[in-house]
Amino acid sequence: MDIQITKILTTVGLFFVTALMEILGCYFPYLILNQNKSHWLWLPTALALIVFVWLLSLHPAASGRIYAAYGGIYIATALLWLKYVDGLALSRWDLLGGFIVMTGALVIILQPQGLLR
Repeated sequence: MDIQITKILTTVGLFFVTALMEILGCYFPYLILNQNKSHWLWLPTALALIVFVWLLSLHPAASGRIYAAYGGIYIATALLWLKYVDGLALSRWDLLGGFIVMTGALVIILQPQGLLR
């Protein structure tokens, strides 16, 4: 198998941006509904979710495989959000779980006929 590091980084990076859009699409309504923030945040909510769906469509593999790999990267991204946006320290369990799901995502991404066609 010819492993191309740029393809791997591009795929993981694309999933990371996709996860960020999904998190923003959920975070803005949280701010509106739970923190009484401006209702104007519904517009960036809609835009973030539209971009999220579009980004997921950019991968050439079967949708189930994309969602499975994306799920692991989403979890790792959510843990980064927990640390840098929510300002909470990650526990060793968070770190271990993040490592496990990223390993699983990379196994799916790197498999022959996986996401790196």
